[in-house]
Amino acid sequence: MKTRCPSILDKHGIPARRSVNKLATLVGYIGPGFFVTVGFIDPGNWATNIAAGSQFGYSLLWVVTLSTLMLILWQHMSAHLGIITGKCLAEGVREYIKPVPTAIYGVSAMAACIATALAEILGAAIGINILFPYVPIKIAACFSAVFVIALIWFQKYNSLEKIIIAFVSAIGFCYLAELYIVKPDWGAAALHSVAPELSSSSILIAMAILGAVVMPHNMYLHSEVIQNREWNGETKADTRRLLRFEFIDTLAAMLVGLLINAAMVIVAAAVFHKNGIVVTELTQASATLKPLAGNLAMVLFGVALLFAGVSSSTTAGVAGGGTFSGYLGKETELESPWFRWGMLLTLIPAMLLILFIKDTFQALIISQVCLSIQLPLTMLPLYLLTRSKRVMGKFANGWLESSLMALSGLLIVFLNILLVYQILGGKF
Repeated sequence: MKTRCPSILDKHGIPARRSVNKLATLVGYIGPGFFVTVGFIDPGNWATNIAAGSQFGYSLLWVVTLSTLMLILWQHMSAHLGIITGKCLAEGVREYIKPVPTAIYGVSAMAACIATALAEILGAAIGINILFPYVPIKIAACFSAVFVIALIWFQKYNSLEKIIIAFVSAIGFCYLAELYIVKPDWGAAALHSVAPELSSSSILIAMAILGAVVMPHNMYLHSEVIQNREWNGETKADTRRLLRFEFIDTLAAMLVGLLINAAMVIVAAAVFHKNGIVVTELTQASATLKPLAGNLAMVLFGVALLFAGVSSSTTAGVAGGGTFSGYLGKETELESPWFRWGMLLTLIPAMLLILFIKDTFQALIISQVCLSIQLPLTMLPLYLLTRSKRVMGKFANGWLESSLMALSGLLIVFLNILLVYQILGGKF
């Protein structure tokens, strides 16, 4: 058996500062952010992004940009909590927050994990159906759920991380190829990526995009993933080094997710909106894509959707397992029976709900809106914990970080109020 040289590798198995290869040091920290990233390039994103692109062209690209900037902040704070306290978000809430709000946070968080898993498993099933039309979506959903349960049950975290990174890479490659095929209007795409535009007809889709990018389960997942990496600094300098490299990992991963999400909207705008086609089903998107952009584009669409569904279902299951066991004060390791119960209680109800769904595309969009509505109940405890000196000590958030978290959280609450107002028949 090969042994690690302590003068080269630190206690995290990562090249230490004395290593002459700084790139190797950085690469050693890459992983947790990409594990989380797949959660916001999932089938729910596909549904909302394709709906946005087909109905409103490039005009909602700014929502993807804004959502990702908010995501970078909040995912970094989740990882920040994990590094400083050695606890995941669920464990932190249980230990430091009163029982009644803790129960509300916990129940709603598990509901969000199930809503997420529903979208992910359904997306994988649709991907299978696109590539193999003779397989019914509900049968494909059962197969996908069983496969994901087995994948989580029998794999170690390090193996899962490598699998997820491979899936993200494959999804990115498929969309790069599709962008080359469809030749979008890059000027319009660049303008709308930073120029806000919103109307009563687009608020529902904009909220769905927000819920599909800034996701509750990902905030629970990121701090849990940090635990699996055992990123806990023994000294103040070591902790600062961990936080610095974690932020680089988070920033790089979220920017990759931004590019992939933007590519989804751009492809839909260039193919469907340009030809006056409003997409109401992912299978319709695939079928329509074939005559407009060619058979290769359709195949790439199906493969990327399948990869996105399987990988994001995996991270949803991991998030559900960690959230469940963490709120109960039990072990959050993948091998823990409490973790496995939480994983099953996330994936199996999601699979059963799919069996009763008639409109799969609408189900994907509504699931993302549900996540957006629950999001403040995840943001609030994370905000309270990371600004608390009792919890974070010298690494508690200062006024700038706390202000940014508060402003972005209030923006989401405001957008939720607009959404409910519109659902009730209001106009603006």
